[in-house]
Amino acid sequence: MNVEAIRGNWVGQVIDGRFTLLQWLGGTERVSVFLTELPGPQALKAAIKLIPADAGDAEAHAAGWAATRPLSHPHLMRLYHTGRCQTEEGELLYSVAEYAEEVLSEILPERALLPTEAREMLTPILDALFYLHGKGLVHGHLKPTNVMVVDDRLKLTCDSLQMAGETGTPAPAQGIYGAPETAAGTISPAADVWGLGVTLVEALTQHPPAWDKSTDEDPIVPPSIPQPFAGIARGCLRADPVGRCTLDNVKTWLGGEQPVKEPAAKVEKKAPARNRLPMLVAVAIVLVAVTAILFTRSHKDQSSASASTTQNEAQQQASSAAPALQPAREQTPPVAEASPQSAPQAPDQTPAAAAPVQEQALPPAPAPPQAPAPAPAATQVLQVPPANGAIAEQVMPDVLPKALASIHGKFNVKIRVTVDSAGNVSDATYESEGPSQYFAKAALQAAQKWKFKPAQAGGQAVPSAWILQFLFARDGAEVTTAAAH
Repeated sequence: MNVEAIRGNWVGQVIDGRFTLLQWLGGTERVSVFLTELPGPQALKAAIKLIPADAGDAEAHAAGWAATRPLSHPHLMRLYHTGRCQTEEGELLYSVAEYAEEVLSEILPERALLPTEAREMLTPILDALFYLHGKGLVHGHLKPTNVMVVDDRLKLTCDSLQMAGETGTPAPAQGIYGAPETAAGTISPAADVWGLGVTLVEALTQHPPAWDKSTDEDPIVPPSIPQPFAGIARGCLRADPVGRCTLDNVKTWLGGEQPVKEPAAKVEKKAPARNRLPMLVAVAIVLVAVTAILFTRSHKDQSSASASTTQNEAQQQASSAAPALQPAREQTPPVAEASPQSAPQAPDQTPAAAAPVQEQALPPAPAPPQAPAPAPAATQVLQVPPANGAIAEQVMPDVLPKALASIHGKFNVKIRVTVDSAGNVSDATYESEGPSQYFAKAALQAAQKWKFKPAQAGGQAVPSAWILQFLFARDGAEVTTAAAH
């Protein structure tokens, strides 16, 4: 199929007499996805995927669709219909699934996810993968383009599932998203763990990890990623599937618990390499000492002063030999980091030297929700209805236009501000954060900059408290104010 021709000419066609192609959503040379509607009294949006029946992996897709139809999970896209039809361009296989309002791959070009959002993303993905693996299925294509949001719920696509344990035709090139073993046609749950690691790194940095496929080295996890996500990513991105972590490991690390320590046998393989250095230092000292003795004996006729000088020089050489080799010991990396075969480290086992970098990379987190402190007996908080002119200066949240464009519906964030007698905001806390940490943080930062005209009581300026309600929608943001009660 010619992608450009499909994109321009297929809109308006009806597939299998039921599904009208309304808009081209994307595709490749062998797959095209269109917006359509389900037949019925309500025009429910859906996504239809079209694949040529003579494509090399067409039958594998058909088998995956057959296995998907009976599935039911809150974090898997629902598959409505599958079938085969004849068109002017040839015979096609098709699947009709839920339509997503948001796709992770469309958000990441504008901004990376916050650590709190990454955690919110991982939990439903893990639930969905546990469910699939329990059914003997592998997702096989875990990446940002297949992480969707439907009715404010994160879901994975499920129209390309494969049976675990299958071998045969190598998977089409997926770049960094495809686990190394899939190039040989091996299908296993470990491939989903790899895809999870790549997706996590990209979600937090806006870029997938760097990886040289021509070597046996693991992909590079950027040092800017905070824990526990850095440890999770390293465990997922082991090039050898045997050394890769499991979904249980990820769940444990995400919960802040410590996984079972790796067996000692796995560490002992590399232990000789670490202990070799002290032995070399000792051998060097012995050799220098023996040389000094032989040198002294061979020059018996020399004066005792000359012999003493020679011996002192030898001892100085021996003492200087050890420090010359010592820095190499300090530069030797820990065994667990050097061995790609070793079992995944717990996130808190990252070397201490890396900790400052991780802490500096943490984005500022929004202030945790907390009840405002009760006012002292001598301080009066004025509760008055909102009135014109009560606000001296209001600041609107600074959000990216692309972030607003990603909203479906409205996000409501309520901030409680305490205003001092001079009209400045002395404290701001969440009353309601809403569904997005990104917009909640923007609203809180804006509320902290507001200024009010001092409230009056008994002819004197007194503190007051207000509720600022920020409403975010596609066309912008608005705010309403009310006195706090």
